[in-house]
Amino acid sequence: MPTPAGDRSATSPSEVLSLVRLGRATSRADVARETGLSATTAAARVEMLIRRGWLVETGTGPSAGGRPPRRLEMRGAAGLVVAVSLGERHAAIAVLDAAGRQVAERHLPIAVSDGPEAVLRTVVTAVEEAVAGLDDAPPLLAMCVGVPGPVSARTGLVVSPARMPGWNGADVAAIVRQWLPVPVIVQNDANLMALGEHAAGGSPAEQMVFVKVGSGIGCGVVAGGVLHRGSGGFAGDISHTTVPGAPPVPCSCGRVGCLDAVASGAALVEQLAERGVDSSGTEGMLDLARDAHPLTTQLLREAGGSTGTVLSTILNFFNPERLVIGGHLSSAEAFVAGVRSAIYAQCPPMITDGLEIAVSRVGQQAAVLGAAREALDLAFSPKQLAARAAAR
Repeated sequence: MPTPAGDRSATSPSEVLSLVRLGRATSRADVARETGLSATTAAARVEMLIRRGWLVETGTGPSAGGRPPRRLEMRGAAGLVVAVSLGERHAAIAVLDAAGRQVAERHLPIAVSDGPEAVLRTVVTAVEEAVAGLDDAPPLLAMCVGVPGPVSARTGLVVSPARMPGWNGADVAAIVRQWLPVPVIVQNDANLMALGEHAAGGSPAEQMVFVKVGSGIGCGVVAGGVLHRGSGGFAGDISHTTVPGAPPVPCSCGRVGCLDAVASGAALVEQLAERGVDSSGTEGMLDLARDAHPLTTQLLREAGGSTGTVLSTILNFFNPERLVIGGHLSSAEAFVAGVRSAIYAQCPPMITDGLEIAVSRVGQQAAVLGAAREALDLAFSPKQLAARAAAR
């Protein structure tokens, strides 16, 4: 929707770059239309960004009559960003150029229980090695780190994570900047997965709920096409919602019967062990399910039902277009079937008639895609652009 010409806040370099980065503007005419600026003023804004090395014009776009317009793109060589997704036992790292093209990646075994200093030192070393391996690498502009726990939007600190011993109160950005002096943003992994899924192509839903179910459970909410974080950054944290009728299993929050304590991958592994079945972790449990192990299949379906019961309240309240199920347990048909069954039983037809329930299109890449989006947004934010312009 075009911005009124009198609104100068929408004509900043960052705004014009965002229009190009997000594909809303591919020509000078598009910039004028989206911002409400005159063609002359829009062209001047674009010329300034080209001179500063952020934009390039390549080839020609489709013509609406007359000479075809030159196509605007981000200049990839303008800089690099890093996207990091931390799990309990692994870290995924992607290095992207300013145009959002991936130029390097690394996958590392880690143990999040080793604590933030050790884990992040390992990650930073891998990032440095990945960048050093590039020919004529441009400067590093920003980094996003996704963690499997709540992150305060106000302070950026990790807050009471259920499965990250030693990380409570950790200032991840400050720790990273000890060794890598770039702007760093820290985000919960379920939020990043929601962002990544939303940006993964196709026709993105304006209203979407993404539930990540792996060793733990998390949820991200997209409202109006934008990630909804809530006032403190904890919107969508369903892991400590009490499941009606659940057994009194103690939870890390101090209560009993929370969704994470009864339906997460870690909880199911414990339930199998209590009944004499050694699954050797979440992946081993899923292997048992693929081999049609009766007890495992039953537990997965029940866990899906518990998750669907909690989600039904959110769906009734929010009325989204899509519910996306991601994380390791999304590969288990019994779990997904349990989610669907509970939702259709507990949501009225006016909610489910227009609701798409789907498994993630991008799978384990969702968090890295979301982190890349956050890192690029940070790199080309008004504050960072102003800082780099002042340093010239």
